[in-house]
Amino acid sequence: MFGLNPKNHAALLLNLAMILRIVRLPLLPERATEFLALFGQSEPHIRQQPGCHHLELWQDADHPHTYCTYSHWVDVDALNTYRKSALFGEIWPAIKRLLAAPPQAFSVTQATEQR
Repeated sequence: MFGLNPKNHAALLLNLAMILRIVRLPLLPERATEFLALFGQSEPHIRQQPGCHHLELWQDADHPHTYCTYSHWVDVDALNTYRKSALFGEIWPAIKRLLAAPPQAFSVTQATEQR
């Protein structure tokens, strides 16, 4: 597959199956500090969720009150398990109260081999 040696084949398959989740959160400007505190408190707990391999928080360069979470999940089942968890049930309602507009969320997978 892709001219890889057998040692790298399993690692590539794992990476191609991994779900990358991006959630864009347009915040009310006066609630951004509250969101950052909430994320800071929640981040270590999210990282400990089964199947979560990576989590970052990004800030929009053109809209400073818009943030994005960027996470890697071993598969869609792991992501959905987190979304049904008690932790998510606490975090998500708290975040929704801070939004200026509906969030945008999407999941993607890697389409090509990394070089």
